[in-house]
Amino acid sequence: VIVSVFAAVVIPNFIRAHAIRSGQPCVNNLRQIDAAANQFALENRKKNGDSINFPNDLTPYIKLNSEGKIASCPWGGVYSIKRVGDKPTCSLGNKVTDGCMHIMP
Repeated sequence: VIVSVFAAVVIPNFIRAHAIRSGQPCVNNLRQIDAAANQFALENRKKNGDSINFPNDLTPYIKLNSEGKIASCPWGGVYSIKRVGDKPTCSLGNKVTDGCMHIMP
């Protein structure tokens, strides 16, 4: 009885923690893109609403992966940002993957 009660408490918490951890790479990538967009805007005297040519404009301001590109969503989503002041988005958006959504908080 004790083991089943323990399992009933621990297993759902473990699953929830795993889901939160597995969604972090996408959110972290969105945060890096946002920071790169802000730095690009500052250095190029852009203001809110000015267009961003993603990914070319942001490539110098972000850590690139081993292929020399901005990191991609681990679940196959496509990142985009169109204007200074906008939050970057993942094409998976509100879709839940492994218990996590692909939007920047």
